[in-house]
Amino acid sequence: MSTPTDGNVTVSHLQPIILHAHPTSPNPHKIAIALEYLRVPYTVRLWQFGDDARRGVKGEDFLRITPNGRVPAIEDSNTGVVAWESGAIMNYLKRQYDTTNVLGPKSKGKEFSEQDRVDLETWEYLLLTTLAPMTGQAVWFRHYHVPRNEDALDRYTKQVYHYLGVLEGQLGRSGGRGTGEGRGEGTGGVTGGGTDTGKGTGMSMSILPGGISSVDCHFFPWVRPFEYVGISLDGFPLVSKWCGFMAEQQEVKDAYQKMLDATALQDPAATSRGLQPDEELLREVQSRTPWRGAVA
Repeated sequence: MSTPTDGNVTVSHLQPIILHAHPTSPNPHKIAIALEYLRVPYTVRLWQFGDDARRGVKGEDFLRITPNGRVPAIEDSNTGVVAWESGAIMNYLKRQYDTTNVLGPKSKGKEFSEQDRVDLETWEYLLLTTLAPMTGQAVWFRHYHVPRNEDALDRYTKQVYHYLGVLEGQLGRSGGRGTGEGRGEGTGGVTGGGTDTGKGTGMSMSILPGGISSVDCHFFPWVRPFEYVGISLDGFPLVSKWCGFMAEQQEVKDAYQKMLDATALQDPAATSRGLQPDEELLREVQSRTPWRGAVA
């Protein structure tokens, strides 16, 4: 199936999109997952936190791509588009490459309704404006902030729990279920297929009814590292089950593996460190004023 930009361009003729990322940042992973579902080729270019001119997200080279100095960003040579901020990137990818509504709103009927569209956007924006920022702050005050601020950590941790409760309720209302055929059954954005996504078992679990959408791509990388954030999913059985389901999707596995492979080649120290705090970053932020210390 052709892309929306050129009736003669097929996925085999697409140039890989450059995904600018950091090994442990959740937002680039959501874009990688979306690219896997859409079957759009991409390469990963890793950056480090800090202001190193050539390798840092606050350095000269990266600031030419995004003035905000935060990952992710993409460069799409197929269209000439440069995009940053994960919500804007996700929307661009869906407009440009999701020709079969793989990640868009789902409906029981042939056509999704305006309510279906609004529901999808509502849950996307809930993640972008609440759970993700609160989780980021919880990580900051748990692992990086000096001196330790228990009041701030407690506040943001409680906020994370609140929004996990909202997600738990949604999974209960939606049933968390949709029938999906999975990559092996022919789904995919620019290559055609069905509109549902799943593992090929005849049943999938998703935040919105009908199958995995961009909402799941947005949420999963932020909920996945719950232990590092310092929270428990014991009180959220549906969230825990949904996380387990998402982790088993081939597209999700491939996205994380691609990031790991890029990390092994470009930043081996990050591979061995995993999600543990970066001691070099800790020393750097401790020497700066607070407004310069925020993690990208």
